[in-house]
Amino acid sequence: MAIVSILFAYLLGSVPWGFLLTKWRLGGDIRKMGSGNMGAANVWRQGGRGLGLAVLLLDAGKGTLAVWLTGNWSGESMDWMSAAALAAMLGHVFPVWLKFKGGKAVATFFGCFAWLAPLPALAVTIVWLGGTILTRHTSVGSCLAVGTFPMALWLILHPPAALLMASAASAALILWRHKENFVRIRAGTEVRIRFGSR
Repeated sequence: MAIVSILFAYLLGSVPWGFLLTKWRLGGDIRKMGSGNMGAANVWRQGGRGLGLAVLLLDAGKGTLAVWLTGNWSGESMDWMSAAALAAMLGHVFPVWLKFKGGKAVATFFGCFAWLAPLPALAVTIVWLGGTILTRHTSVGSCLAVGTFPMALWLILHPPAALLMASAASAALILWRHKENFVRIRAGTEVRIRFGSR
């Protein structure tokens, strides 16, 4: 059953909430709007605060659900739950429903690891908030947060190897998915947050 849960975690992660909700509310393909990303930040910019928050919560929720279900089906095995977190992340980035072209998995990352390691997740949420406010780039805040998460996890919990490895692999995946953002930031063309808009 635990092995089946990993496949289920991938399929849960593959549910493209940003694509589905904008298709429903705006009638268009979010991948052809704004930055072209399916994440909450781009959905927020294109469809407003409510739609962006809905995508944020649903993308995070599918990560939490994947880990929680795997825990139930594996007797709370940290090895299997860590594998499910990584599977959900891979599902979001490479969704089977959208020809394996997905998002950047930041919200799904937090959904997974907030369940597995709430204190380190809270610590890097503060990092995300600070980085985002100072730079007005959600991409910078996100990369700072996920990049420091494995270290925070180690310092606060001294976790099992499986959890630490899954967090490091997930962080690397997200940083890799932001490579285009880094190029745009360097060129000065990355979209900045306008606090208080919509």
